[in-house]
Amino acid sequence: MVSLKLSTILLSLLSLAIITQAQDPTFLYNYCPNTTTYTRNSTYQANLNLVLSSLSSNATRNNINGFYNVSVGQAPDVVYGMFLCRGDVSDSVCRSCVTFATKDVLEKCPIEKLAIIWYDECQLRYSNRNFFSTVDQDFTLFMMSPNNVTVDPDRFNQLVATTLNNISTRAASAPSGAKKFAVQQANYTGVQKLYTLVQCSPDLSTSDCRRCLEGALSNLGTCCNRKQGGRVIVPSCNFRYEVYEFYNATAAVEAVPAPPPATPSPPPPSGSKTSGKGKVDNALFNCLVVI
Repeated sequence: MVSLKLSTILLSLLSLAIITQAQDPTFLYNYCPNTTTYTRNSTYQANLNLVLSSLSSNATRNNINGFYNVSVGQAPDVVYGMFLCRGDVSDSVCRSCVTFATKDVLEKCPIEKLAIIWYDECQLRYSNRNFFSTVDQDFTLFMMSPNNVTVDPDRFNQLVATTLNNISTRAASAPSGAKKFAVQQANYTGVQKLYTLVQCSPDLSTSDCRRCLEGALSNLGTCCNRKQGGRVIVPSCNFRYEVYEFYNATAAVEAVPAPPPATPSPPPPSGSKTSGKGKVDNALFNCLVVI
């Protein structure tokens, strides 16, 4: 009987550990150049701790549309911080991701004044420079599937480019205070569909959001030519496409109603020059960083 009880307890603890682990956000990448650093127990670190605390506590609010920014302190020790959750995730998922990120970023970027950390569910960022309401494309992350499409790849490229361009216009046109976010499903073959998503930081103007997404989309040919899935992520905006449904379609439509799929017409954008070293990010994606 004692052995049975012990086994039951161990199984319960194992189940709890698995559930807890499953709730952690899916890490994508972090960027924290060591060109500007702070010393421990400095005024900058104290201000940074206040910023991270504010981001974590404000992630519990339900009326912020998954976005919040804050600044603390005065120059030269001022810290600007923000978080942005993916437009289709729930308030609870957003809250969990941001709370996790405020701790994780300090482990990955322990003394850097500038840091950005991306997960599938959210992004968290801070800097000693004001980046609010500003397009930032100084850092670019490419993520692409290792698998190519095999059926009519040129038409697939065209469909990806057209659909992403269409929803970029919709996301950029969102009213002030709303999520600059859009998704769209399109038919690729009789049985295969394409799923697309774009998002801008909501503090960007319509023109700046569109400019940011146009810049990201200009890398489509270089990043993702004929690939079954791909993303381009910059600090101020991002896009993603897959041949499987990777977002919560119901929540996404509630966030930003989507029109019927459009008919593809223009060819995909031409690729731009890249630099940097590629590495395998996980089993599903290859990753290339461009600075």
